[in-house]
Amino acid sequence: MTDNQDLIDLVRTIPDYPKPGIQFRDVSTLLLDGPAFRHAIDRMIALIDPASFALIAGVEARGFIVSAAMSYALKKGKVMLRKPGKLPGKSVYIDYALEYGTDRIEMHVDAIRPGQRVLLVDDLIATGGTAMAAVKLLRGQGAVVNRALFIVDLPDLGGAQKLAAAGVEATSLMAFAGD
Repeated sequence: MTDNQDLIDLVRTIPDYPKPGIQFRDVSTLLLDGPAFRHAIDRMIALIDPASFALIAGVEARGFIVSAAMSYALKKGKVMLRKPGKLPGKSVYIDYALEYGTDRIEMHVDAIRPGQRVLLVDDLIATGGTAMAAVKLLRGQGAVVNRALFIVDLPDLGGAQKLAAAGVEATSLMAFAGD
């Protein structure tokens, strides 16, 4: 396994976005590099046992990109955790706090069968607000969620620790100090 420095070098930092004091870690620059994106997906897949889950849940928007690539490679179904008003069928939702505001995610009520094992995937974990909301939403529909994968972790913000306290093992390809 690599130390992922090749991928770390492709993540840009945008200071003071979306508000002053935030150091936004932007994976879109990594996604622009086709071979690097493929390496990121392959390395994430190498961290998990595909037999341990039936579905992959991705959080809109960048989490969709990562989870869809993993779903395709692993021949697994994909659960979409969407922003409000984007799902055509009957949905359930959860409101949650972000590090810089509030938000809501939704999913179709029939996306999960009770007891189904689901891997949560997103591009980045910071304070854990979005990831914890996703876990609560999925578990609220009967899913078993005990694993999450991210490209980037901001460990100083404590999101991975929040997931661990909720019984979810969080793994990332890279970490950046600070916020």
